Amino acid sequence: MFTRFCPFPTLLAGFVAVLVGYASSAAIIWQAAAAAGANASQIAGWMTALGLAMGISTLALTLWKKAPILTAWSTPGAALLVGGLQGATLNEAVGIFIFANALIVLCGVTGLFARLMKLIPHSLAAAMLAGILLRFGLQAFSSLQNHLVLSGSMLVAWLLCKAFAPRYAVVAALVVGSLAAWMSGEVQRNTLSFALVAPEFISPHFSPALLLSVGVPFFLVTMASQNAPGFATLQASGYHIPASPLIVFTGGLALLFAPFGVYSVCIAAITAAICQSPDAHPQAAQRWRAAAAAGVFYLLAGLFGGSITALMASLPTAWIEMLAGLALLGTLSGSLYQALQQANERDAAMVTFLVTASGLTLAGVGSAFWGLILGGASYAVLSQVRRA
Repeated sequence: MFTRFCPFPTLLAGFVAVLVGYASSAAIIWQAAAAAGANASQIAGWMTALGLAMGISTLALTLWKKAPILTAWSTPGAALLVGGLQGATLNEAVGIFIFANALIVLCGVTGLFARLMKLIPHSLAAAMLAGILLRFGLQAFSSLQNHLVLSGSMLVAWLLCKAFAPRYAVVAALVVGSLAAWMSGEVQRNTLSFALVAPEFISPHFSPALLLSVGVPFFLVTMASQNAPGFATLQASGYHIPASPLIVFTGGLALLFAPFGVYSVCIAAITAAICQSPDAHPQAAQRWRAAAAAGVFYLLAGLFGGSITALMASLPTAWIEMLAGLALLGTLSGSLYQALQQANERDAAMVTFLVTASGLTLAGVGSAFWGLILGGASYAVLSQVRRA
């Protein structure tokens, strides 16, 4: 009976989607939470809350629309938070989450989502994202210097799988790296645990400087690099669903659970494509079942959020850095391609990219914001000169 409702390939598609989601970004979320000063128990609570939020939202939207709508946390947003939350408190981090998700809900309610994205040239948004992600790529390959066997084995596994089964390349790197770390004795086995960890409520504190330097770029990155591709993936797969109701729902859910560490709930793109493919189900009208299965797996992963966090804490830093770098490599290369694609926008995009990647801080405001400001000014000046 169950196999008729959810055939094994459909069930497997849902499982792989969740596995890829965690494999590609759990390490980055762990880094973001640690940057804000969260301890192991609090990070475990974040992972529990995020898993439950993804499960609830995926199931609700999929069953509501009868379409394979997966949700995801914003991986590029988490990457931005790794640097942006350095020196911030957990209370200030929650204030950023609430601020950014309130802006997302506002976009959905007013229908400004599409129009707001048009205010910033796509090349500059892509350049800003590439500047944010650059440090992850550099960290990944610099880890080869002191952890050649561990990081090298992960790179080889990723490369081979990328050639023959690209969908599972990050998963292969995760598995091989975990085995290499275990066999070399680099896994701190005494930190492993399998206890259920309840999310901890953290009251928000709103710092104007952080809201401007981190909150605004985080909002823009989440909308431009997670929600926009998510809707594009849906449409490319033949599912034409109005954007505003989904933006309001996901933004509202993230806003509600922000004090528990749910920094974002977005429309998924990469993991959603797994459940939207013919491999999930030969009939497009039945592929929502794969997304529903993914929702259930997300709920299960949420219940064991403490175990996932304990596993991350037990693994060497080089493992986390290499996994994060490989997982973000496609996003980084795609962002650079989009940033430099238009010859007449290339100079402004490079200004945005370099300023963002520099780590510049002025008046307490971080480099992502200044990258957009200086890149936007360059774009405006150069466009005006070329029209003259």
